[in-house]
Amino acid sequence: MDKLIVKDVDLKDKTVLMRVDFNVPQDAALNITDDTRIKAAVPTIKYVLENGARRLVLMSHLGRPDGKRVDKYSLRPVAQRLSGLLGEAVNFLDDCAGNEVKKAIDSSKERVILLENLRYHPEEEANDADFSKQLSSLADIYINDAFGTAHRAHASTEGVTHYLKAAAGLLLEKEIKYLGDALINPVRPFVVILGGSKVSDKIGVIENLLPKADCIIIGGGMSYTFLKAQGKQIGNSKLEKEKIDLAKNILEKAEELKKEILLPIDHVVVDNIAKDARYEVVGEIIPDGKIAVDIGPKTIALFKDKLRLAKTIVWNGPLGIFEMDVFSKGTEEIAEFIACLKCVSIIGGGDTAAAVSKFKLEDKMTHISTGGGASLEFLEGKILPGIVALTDK
Repeated sequence: MDKLIVKDVDLKDKTVLMRVDFNVPQDAALNITDDTRIKAAVPTIKYVLENGARRLVLMSHLGRPDGKRVDKYSLRPVAQRLSGLLGEAVNFLDDCAGNEVKKAIDSSKERVILLENLRYHPEEEANDADFSKQLSSLADIYINDAFGTAHRAHASTEGVTHYLKAAAGLLLEKEIKYLGDALINPVRPFVVILGGSKVSDKIGVIENLLPKADCIIIGGGMSYTFLKAQGKQIGNSKLEKEKIDLAKNILEKAEELKKEILLPIDHVVVDNIAKDARYEVVGEIIPDGKIAVDIGPKTIALFKDKLRLAKTIVWNGPLGIFEMDVFSKGTEEIAEFIACLKCVSIIGGGDTAAAVSKFKLEDKMTHISTGGGASLEFLEGKILPGIVALTDK
């Protein structure tokens, strides 16, 4: 990695401005329901504090307030949770820029300060130069530890780097290492699992990884467009008609490159998608009117057989409607199988990370990415503005 990381920077007596990803889910009463992203930032927060920083100013977004102050998107509950995780008081400020904010930071008795939601200001997503300058004026050094927003050129991810020395936090460094190694120099056999509902969401990933991977396993809703491209009967299962030709081209390209693409060979099907729906397992032919909601037992066995010898696995996208317990078997069994393998297992954020968390297998995976869209774009081989903008070593 040719960018500065936090360990390269002298933090002693400095005020540090750090972009974190505290965009956490909350219930109707604004209780945080999953604090994984807050916990993920704690190692870098502790590193900064333990290495002599005078103050640490944290900034994040939450939800989509569209440039307006919306109470339900306040980061105040996050400050309370973070305080509990750190074991020390966190000073929460009700804005993120301006003279009053700077004064409050300079006079803060607490070492850790959390600013209010960046996206209360439309200038954040517009990457406004003046707003970027205001943010940068709050500190001496900038650290980016928010991989989940690294694919966005916003004021807090790209703009501030024009005014401050900018380094990657420990979490961002870890994301780049594991995802980068998988793309550039994976230990082989290298198997990619792609799921989710749409082929269109994964086109870039397939095109970038097909020449690199030894095998691509495809499941979830997106697999039915590929099966349709093979001439298979898919009933009323998820289909992107406009992507059938693209799926054919990908299958043909895999043959040319002598790469293996594995698709489901049996399916769990229903008449309608509901938690109490009656389901059955069918073979390769899905009857008219039936909707596939999960991979069947033969497919699970097929996928396990291919994964058994893998040394690097990248997984992005669930293999069925895992949110409904009755249709989560395929995703769960594959996750449990990977958890027992001696390999580098990289879970590509978003729904896949949520599935692994649901099955309580987080500690059994090598790396779980904290970025959904960012992980996808990284795996597509795209340049991420929040990483490129960091100071070169």
